[in-house]
Amino acid sequence: MFKIIILVILALILLSLASGAIFLFRDDHKSNRLATSLTIRIVLSIGLFLMIMIGYLTGQIHPNM
Repeated sequence: MFKIIILVILALILLSLASGAIFLFRDDHKSNRLATSLTIRIVLSIGLFLMIMIGYLTGQIHPNM
């Protein structure tokens, strides 16, 4: 279940990246949607990093050796 949550967060990061690219090319420069997309992507990335750290520390994620 923990790995599924991480994959969902990763998919949301990629979706935010794609929407940011669309906003960059299609919006006028007065719109704040690009900055909002970047903010969402940063928050999701920090959340993903924390989830990976928590998973590693609790033993739910094991590194490949």
